Amino acid sequence: MNTKIAFLSIALIVSTDAFCQTTDKNKILTSIKSNEATYANIARQIWEYAETGYNEVKSSALLQDQLANAGFNIEKGVTGIPTAFVATFGSGQPVIGILAEYDALPGLSQSDEPAQKPLIPGAAGHGCGHNLFGTASVAAAIAVKDWLKSSGSKGTIKLYGCPAEEGGSGKVFMVRAGLFNGVDAVLHWHPGNDNDAGISPWLANKSGKFRFYGIAAHASGAPERGRSALDGVEAMNNMVNMMREHIPSDTRIHYIITKGGEAPNVVPAFAEVYFYVRNPNMQVVKDVWERVVKAARGAALGTETKMDYEIIGGTYNMLPNVALSKIMDANLNTVGGFTYSAGEKAFAEKIQSTFQGAKIPALETTAKVQAFKVVEKQESGGASSDVGDVSWTTPTAGISTATFVPGSSGHSWQNVAAAGSSIGAKGMMIAAKTIALSAYDLFKKRAVLVEAKKEFLKRRGGDFTYEALLGNRKPALDYRK
Repeated sequence: MNTKIAFLSIALIVSTDAFCQTTDKNKILTSIKSNEATYANIARQIWEYAETGYNEVKSSALLQDQLANAGFNIEKGVTGIPTAFVATFGSGQPVIGILAEYDALPGLSQSDEPAQKPLIPGAAGHGCGHNLFGTASVAAAIAVKDWLKSSGSKGTIKLYGCPAEEGGSGKVFMVRAGLFNGVDAVLHWHPGNDNDAGISPWLANKSGKFRFYGIAAHASGAPERGRSALDGVEAMNNMVNMMREHIPSDTRIHYIITKGGEAPNVVPAFAEVYFYVRNPNMQVVKDVWERVVKAARGAALGTETKMDYEIIGGTYNMLPNVALSKIMDANLNTVGGFTYSAGEKAFAEKIQSTFQGAKIPALETTAKVQAFKVVEKQESGGASSDVGDVSWTTPTAGISTATFVPGSSGHSWQNVAAAGSSIGAKGMMIAAKTIALSAYDLFKKRAVLVEAKKEFLKRRGGDFTYEALLGNRKPALDYRK
């Protein structure tokens, strides 16, 4: 064979392979699109269930049923968490994981109307859009499974059903149990205000409940005989608030008093406060947390009460992976954004009219994909997620899509309304398609997995040993009760 013929043969092989990959991807997109109505209904059902962390019984079961009916093997109740599961299809390498979340937030009940209107005052609502998160991830996993089966390709797809992301650190227990060992890459997404595969820092986080025990007494008739547990909580809060001046400025501390007594004329015998500590650096979180504990001990000593505390959650900061994120960015651009219908535009405009003190972005941003960028250090603020622990265990990357009205604040009634609407469903399907195409690429392009693993090991460091920030505690299955 002369050189010219050899060159043409190689070109033909490359061209044929590219054609096959394009055909495969089109089939994946068509498969997801043909089931959009079904997935929109599933997301709506989970939105209506609005189950908080570790209570997602119906939401988890609904997603498991979809996967089981599609041919996945379901391992239920993993790591001692009744609503956690792992769905697996295929065999051999590579092993690609997809994360799914489905917990709601307490106190955010809201109708799907563009005006604040709780469905059940005080009840939970999907203010972070996890009804969309779980559904889109399942849709992507099923589409990839269909391709694996029809093509006879080797490899394994795993869908991780992850409960209690909102403060319960569900994925941490899955990481700690080794459920991500042997996984080559993990893909995830999150509902957001725009379509973006860029990388930005997520904060490490540690949380816990501090409980003070005093002596009940008549607050007016015999106050000297009482010791107020609420005084202990308030003394602790005051000390922590003074401490803010003397900790790294990029640290965030939040708290709520979850129990403060029963009546003003009874000295409270029990009080409880729930604290979060966040920082981009895990060691800073550990150090600041120890100072918070010391404040609690001092408060108990000064108020002659007793104190104990329970670690509720703890999550790592996110370890970025540019190699994987670029794959997701390319596929997000292939899928593209979406435009509002006339009704959706009217809905979104009413939502935007409720924003307070915020610059209002154009609604047209939902039709665009943000330029890919990597932000290694964020100046201030930011969120936390137990996806961080996964990212320190195996190469991990994610995207956000425009499921909320541009300019919306996280954890808001506006988000709940959008997550239950057709706007949320449209953005959700962008995520499903992007994750499915990205997983396909990772099955076909093994060199990317090699590159991603090298980057992962370099960023993590050779002497890293995983230790959960929440220690050896069991899942706090009652933390929302």
